Amino acid sequence: MFQRILIATDGSRLAGKGVDEGVKLAAQLKAQVVFLFVTEPWAPGFDEAVAWSPNSIVLAEYEKANNELAGKVLGVAEAKAEAAGVARKTLHLSDRYAADAIIETSSKENIDLVVMASHGRRGLGKILLGSQTQMVLTHSKIPVLVIR
Repeated sequence: MFQRILIATDGSRLAGKGVDEGVKLAAQLKAQVVFLFVTEPWAPGFDEAVAWSPNSIVLAEYEKANNELAGKVLGVAEAKAEAAGVARKTLHLSDRYAADAIIETSSKENIDLVVMASHGRRGLGKILLGSQTQMVLTHSKIPVLVIR
């Protein structure tokens, strides 16, 4: 059945449910998990947009904060997998959009199943914010388990 499961997480409470359910499933199937944390590209402020380049100090702080957050989030996920006796790998991809990174990582890592949470936005919120889960569901060539 499923031997390699990618579990995408952003550290939110709902993503934590995805981690919990994905680890539980991996333990039952004796599958390996790949935890993925994605950092989106820098979004410049107005002043930077006018100058066409980000301030290097601000950009370095942004990258440092993202790396620290990734370490914390992936550390929590890794501890849950260890407690459940699940083999695991962690990845932090920066300067990527989540859906693109999930789909590409699934292919590169020979993933059988993607587990991710959906924030369940509706109406205007979904239109304005988009849905990374919807993008993965639409473009993935492998099964996707959505946790709500």
